[in-house]
Amino acid sequence: MTAIASDLGITAGTWNIDPAHSEVTFKVRHLMSKVRGTFTEFSGSVVVAEDIASSTATAEIKTASVDARTPDRDAHIKSAEILDVEKFPALTFNTTGVRVDGSDYLVDGTLTVKDVTLPVTLEVEFNGVGVDPWGGTRAGFTATTSISRKEYGVEFNVPLQGDKVLLGDKIEIQLEVQAVKA
Repeated sequence: MTAIASDLGITAGTWNIDPAHSEVTFKVRHLMSKVRGTFTEFSGSVVVAEDIASSTATAEIKTASVDARTPDRDAHIKSAEILDVEKFPALTFNTTGVRVDGSDYLVDGTLTVKDVTLPVTLEVEFNGVGVDPWGGTRAGFTATTSISRKEYGVEFNVPLQGDKVLLGDKIEIQLEVQAVKA
């Protein structure tokens, strides 16, 4: 199924992510519950093509901007055991393709964490387009995926009683994006 940008109410062109009105969040199992965190510094853009399948997106997330609501936890996530922010200051995403799935979109791409680049698919919901109070045109998107941290070389863990471990392998990622038409 072909999706045409104008049929969705979005115009072709470059849309820059507005970090003040967007967020990059993650969840990981820690002991018996899931802990949430966010990255506060990121940038990127979406280049919408008239045929949505030809659209592209790029993003860069500053690893040192991680905020998991606890200074000690943040320091550990930034350490060489997890993200190694001194050596790897950014996570990056680049599209390799866009597929239409009913009213949702699957954005295939590569995600680089540390020095490992792997394919990932974002499930994207288009939330619409509107004019903001300052005269700009904005588009909204929600994107989700999950990754295995071990596949990206993040092996740190602490064994617990029985066969349990401190951290789960699955990282759930959610993006809430407002992008402004350039």
